[in-house]
Amino acid sequence: MGEMSRRGMLGVAGGMLATPAFAAWPLAGQGMPKEGPDTPHICLGPIADSEINPAGIRRYTQIGLTHIILNGSGFPWNTEVLKAKVKTLKDNGLTVGDIGLPWSGPAGRYMRDIIYARSGREKAIEDVKASIRAAGAASIPIVEYNFYVHRLIEGYYDHPDPTRGNAMVESFDYQRAINQKPLADEIVQPEQTTWANLKYFLDAVVPVAERANVRLALHPNDPPAPLSAGSHQIMSTLAGWKRMVALHDSPSNCIIFDCGVTRELGENPVEVAHYFGSRDRIGHVHWRNVRLKKPHVDYTEVYPDNGDNNMLAVMKALVAEKYRYMIFPEHARGLDVDRDFKTNSAAAWAYHVGYCRAMLQTALMER
Repeated sequence: MGEMSRRGMLGVAGGMLATPAFAAWPLAGQGMPKEGPDTPHICLGPIADSEINPAGIRRYTQIGLTHIILNGSGFPWNTEVLKAKVKTLKDNGLTVGDIGLPWSGPAGRYMRDIIYARSGREKAIEDVKASIRAAGAASIPIVEYNFYVHRLIEGYYDHPDPTRGNAMVESFDYQRAINQKPLADEIVQPEQTTWANLKYFLDAVVPVAERANVRLALHPNDPPAPLSAGSHQIMSTLAGWKRMVALHDSPSNCIIFDCGVTRELGENPVEVAHYFGSRDRIGHVHWRNVRLKKPHVDYTEVYPDNGDNNMLAVMKALVAEKYRYMIFPEHARGLDVDRDFKTNSAAAWAYHVGYCRAMLQTALMER
């Protein structure tokens, strides 16, 4: 390398070290920024009951995780059962930061009774209240839930991504499911009826959550199709997200901010993170990337580093708004190594966690 080239390189390096993030960090000798009480926490989960033992927990702590999503295991939740799980996890290095109300399978009937205002709604709401109290007693700060009239998963399909060595990814195409009919336990429901049923639910359970020191977090419609088995989905637009948090104005009535779904809507996830973060209405974060062809109806879920979202900018927005709950780098995709060694996507999940941690550490250095 010639003399001028070396000087040029040194000039570039010096400029980097002069920035606020890099000026102090390389010389401080304190290592990389750590997660703490005032930072977000990277998580995976929900952890299976079979993993709640020292060997199972090490699969998470060995990739640097300190937080986890808990599987409820039955419904309504039992306080002592939750406390026992939380203690075992805590004793082995994992803090439970989130637990989800059931939305599928036999236990999903509770939420379906609420969503459709069926005869079992009052009993279902009482069971949700009891479960919120159990979560609060077990020091679980976030209870997440869905409010799908129908989730249009019939529009998803897996395929290799030639831009990523033919790693498997998942796309959504609305045309594949445009004629989907409601399932056996579902109905076609008018949009305003769904809004009324959500408000009824929130008015009943948010005060309970406030007293239990729990934040409820509603996941947006994913996929955010315009019609799902004949029903409009109320959480399939940004306007719907904003309307939801306004239905019952409380820090216990939050949204799950999913930056992937945000892009699927055609919205800017950095702006949306600031909107909800500045109002303290983010209860949980799903952190993933997509390549968008047409908002709502045609997109591909990809690895975090090769989609349309600037994932560092999203992370910096969350840090700037002092978001301090969990970030789930979700939807790890298919790698040959996981298929060949039957590792249940372990390598893909490790990649997602590592990439997410690098973005978080950079955001913390630059705040």
